[in-house]
Amino acid sequence: MKFATKVLHAGIKPDPSTGAIMTPIFQTSTYVQESPGKHKGYEYARTQNPTRDVLENNIAALENGKFGLCFASGLAAIDAIVKLFKPGDEIISTNDLYGGTYRIFTKVFEPYGIKFRFISIDNKSDLEKAINENTRMIWLETPTNPMMNIIDIKMVSEVSKNKNILLAVDNTFATPYLQTPIDLGADIVMHSVTKYLGGHSDVIMGALVVNDEELNDQLSFLQNSCGAVPGPNDCFLVLRGIKTLHLRMERHCENGRKIAEFLVEHPKVGRVFWPGFETHPGHLVARNQMKDFGGMISFSLKEDSQQAAFTVLEKFELFSLAESLGGVESLCGHPASMTHAAIPKEERVRVGLKDSLIRLSVGIEDADDLIDDLARALG
Repeated sequence: MKFATKVLHAGIKPDPSTGAIMTPIFQTSTYVQESPGKHKGYEYARTQNPTRDVLENNIAALENGKFGLCFASGLAAIDAIVKLFKPGDEIISTNDLYGGTYRIFTKVFEPYGIKFRFISIDNKSDLEKAINENTRMIWLETPTNPMMNIIDIKMVSEVSKNKNILLAVDNTFATPYLQTPIDLGADIVMHSVTKYLGGHSDVIMGALVVNDEELNDQLSFLQNSCGAVPGPNDCFLVLRGIKTLHLRMERHCENGRKIAEFLVEHPKVGRVFWPGFETHPGHLVARNQMKDFGGMISFSLKEDSQQAAFTVLEKFELFSLAESLGGVESLCGHPASMTHAAIPKEERVRVGLKDSLIRLSVGIEDADDLIDDLARALG
């Protein structure tokens, strides 16, 4: 089954009781049992919900995985992953990553004795040297947030398998339309479903996809025991959003290319971070492991100051200044003071995240209108 068919049909069947083609919203907290333990597969809605089951199966199919699990947010999904480990265990992470991920790693789990190291994952030998006897997992984003670095998932998976450690990949920016990390050797794929999978800026949700049954059992236990699950109405909205994921991503990519090409020629723009450029250091890897290059773009200004960035951000009319990304509408943000404010400035600067950096989530509007908006804001 090809992707455009999967988004509509994988894991989804008409409701057997009514024939409804759209998965019903099972807005219930509990289920009636004939006698203790004798029921129709459902006992309590924190543990299972038919609407959520369909969504989990659908997302798993899109990622070419066997098991899907949905959570109340992307961070709740990350929380479940880290709870697989114990004090003294170590996780190696890319050093350019979402500020919320950095915060939950360092502020929530480090005090419990789980160690994190943030490194540049550029080549195999350096990664192998970074792993020690306590390393239990490698955490990747690719493309990274917000510097749009590309990491070779297949290379990292070879290292992780040789060392018998887990590899988890945050696939939020790329979506399964552009890349499927499990096919490249990842053990866990994570999504902030809030973003492209939902696609309409109206849901908060996270998801995990795995192939290993034992790992799925462990994560399912945490999902149920800790209770950070989404409601059925949100699951319904995401199922609806996913039906157009392939169409939306095609337009995000098309618009992203046009805007990146506009920005790179603008006299007030310093650097443009987008893996579709042949000059991007990760371009060849991106071309091999991704179908296209996405609609996320970051750029810095030649006038390297926070105020210069704020001046541009305040002038936008179509690009809305807001947290988040991946919706049908275009968004802009200032990572240093918004999405990545939890990361100490010296660490942000080390990876190139300047105070003048602006991140764009390019929507599906007409590209010419978006370019006019950029030209006006840049002056």
